[in-house]
Amino acid sequence: MSTLNQSHGSAPESISINGGPPQPLHQTSNERGGTKARSSKKYKHTFAIHAEAKTSCLSHDAEATPSFLGFRNLMGLVLVVSNLRLMIENLKKYGILITLSGSSISSNDWRWGVFLYFLTPCHLFGAYVIELLAAKAANDVRGKEKKNADAIDHIITEQDKKNLFSTWKPIAIIHAINATTMLVFATWVVYYEIHNPGIGVLTQLHSVVVWLKVCSYALTNRDLRHAMLSNDPSGADLPALYKTCPYPSNITVGNLSYFWWAPTLVYQPVYPMNKTRRWDFILKRTAEFFLLSALIWITSAQYAVPLLRNSLTDISSLNFVNILERVLKLSTISLVCWLAGFFALFQSFMNGLAEIMCFADREFYGDWWNSSTVRSYWTSWNKPVTHFMKRHIYAPMIGRGVPPIVAQILTFLFSGILHELLIGVPTHNILGFAFFGMVGQLPLIFLTDVFKDAKGHNAKLVGNLIFWLSFCVFGQPIAAIAYFFAWHAKYGTETRPAWPTAKAIM
Repeated sequence: MSTLNQSHGSAPESISINGGPPQPLHQTSNERGGTKARSSKKYKHTFAIHAEAKTSCLSHDAEATPSFLGFRNLMGLVLVVSNLRLMIENLKKYGILITLSGSSISSNDWRWGVFLYFLTPCHLFGAYVIELLAAKAANDVRGKEKKNADAIDHIITEQDKKNLFSTWKPIAIIHAINATTMLVFATWVVYYEIHNPGIGVLTQLHSVVVWLKVCSYALTNRDLRHAMLSNDPSGADLPALYKTCPYPSNITVGNLSYFWWAPTLVYQPVYPMNKTRRWDFILKRTAEFFLLSALIWITSAQYAVPLLRNSLTDISSLNFVNILERVLKLSTISLVCWLAGFFALFQSFMNGLAEIMCFADREFYGDWWNSSTVRSYWTSWNKPVTHFMKRHIYAPMIGRGVPPIVAQILTFLFSGILHELLIGVPTHNILGFAFFGMVGQLPLIFLTDVFKDAKGHNAKLVGNLIFWLSFCVFGQPIAAIAYFFAWHAKYGTETRPAWPTAKAIM
């Protein structure tokens, strides 16, 4: 039997055990088995081990949450070991499948890829010529306004402004023709002339990136022209950063060239800049990029390709059990390739490029791996694209009175089209998996939004598990199998699988 002794309104100070004298509940370091207690020469086996109430560190009522760094290391080790075992098994079964000759890429693919690499940026400089003419017209109106400001206060120039504003629609149309012609031509070449999907993906990605940059360049300068001709000469509505390079002094080849190579899709006249370059940092990021690229190439060729080939027959016959087994087996290697690709692109390549360009804002991603909602993932894993979508797609629609949910749907539709261009066109199969995969994120976003403000650890854990399961365990492997099957059904030489028939479905 034990009794607690406590002061009024305070925590218990002592405990009486079996009617004995009160013992202090909170021990000093010596009483807990410290130096003095352990060094007792007379009673070596009597110091109190269990002297106060404690909780297990994994319990919900623990005072502090323990670090799970060891478990993270274990999971990483298990991931590496399990995939290494599978790769060794494939090596024993198929031998070395990696080749360095590049014979599978035709000379025609190389020629078109190099041609588009140099041709595509020309449209960015086409946008510069358009903006140069627009800036000259705006400067002429601004000059007349300043000249006549004392004589006739904003009477003559209002008509000039009206005439200038009437040219903005033609300017926008010319910009659209310039940008869209480039993207349509690149897409046509990739689909009909470049057979190799790898060369096609790189070429199509380059054209989409330049297209987004052209759009941002045109839209931003349109607003800067409007601000220059507004009645507020101080430009109070513009960021203070822009005052160091006011419009139209930003319309130069040097300014555009910097934006061309800067690791961002959003145009600004001025960016935060570093004063020096760290060449050791650049060399480390370069080495990381090439090592991770080699890792992706080796794991894909040695493990993923044989696994995908073995799934062709099961897809033709719609053997769903075997398809599920292939998807789960592929999920591990696709996760390795995807994580390596993420680190290679956003951490190594973009940080190295930013260091070369002295680009100071390097928040290219957030801690998306901790996302408890699908929405937080899409706003944190690829911030350059997120910034473009928010600034040039979502925010303008909200400013024009479009309901937020409609603006979100339209933004994801636009993103879905870009994903299909980047995957369906290079594989020469417009299946819609990439498009509907993006659009299908909307129900998951609304589903996991309930976990955003939920209290407790379990709700966030469920949201994080939904993200990982939907995106990495099932989403990516299913898309990879679908496009791989479609490619071999169209171009397969050794084995050309047949598309599933109604009989197979039944």
